[in-house]
Amino acid sequence: MEQNQIARIKTEKGEIDIQLKVEEAPATVSMFISLIDSGFYDHLHFHRMVPNFVTQGGDPRGDGFGGLDYNIPSEFSKLNYKTGSLGIASAGKDTESCQFFFSLKPTHHLDGKYTIFAEVVEGFDILKKLEYGDEIISIFLVKNDMETISEVNETK
Repeated sequence: MEQNQIARIKTEKGEIDIQLKVEEAPATVSMFISLIDSGFYDHLHFHRMVPNFVTQGGDPRGDGFGGLDYNIPSEFSKLNYKTGSLGIASAGKDTESCQFFFSLKPTHHLDGKYTIFAEVVEGFDILKKLEYGDEIISIFLVKNDMETISEVNETK
């Protein structure tokens, strides 16, 4: 996996680019990329909004209780939750699945309790505009020069 991999989250409000934390959360990033590649997140919605705290999506049921048929292990690191950090929702140690959340401000009480697997690098303005029920149109990987991987592969 590329160390500085960028993923683009295309929402109905605009696009948010995130840098994946491959070194700090390899299993989580690998699962997230697999779900991206399968189109899992396409047309899901942001189902949880807590002002000045988190925006959460990635639940196939849309009610906060959906998930995959499997969990992945927790990958706690020395990273701290700051504005734009992405974490994987969990119900306790080693219960992480497909739901992810954006931290809307520094939330240090989450440090060491939820895996941080990415951070926003572009699109903070879009993140602030998201509302309950907004659609995740798609998520896809982009090259560091901002060409999508699928576009690069099509030209080969």
